[in-house]
Amino acid sequence: MAQHPLTVTGPETEEQFLADREHFWHAWTRFTVGAVIFLVLLLVLMAVFLL
Repeated sequence: MAQHPLTVTGPETEEQFLADREHFWHAWTRFTVGAVIFLVLLLVLMAVFLL
């Protein structure tokens, strides 16, 4: 089998790099907020049905 070197391709300019990081953080915060909302709803439903 041929060995391929690990190559990481990323943004080439500083503007692209910053735009990539901004996109990542927007996606991460959206996921985090969704997870927190889900957990709060789960706990509220557990309190309603189990107590």
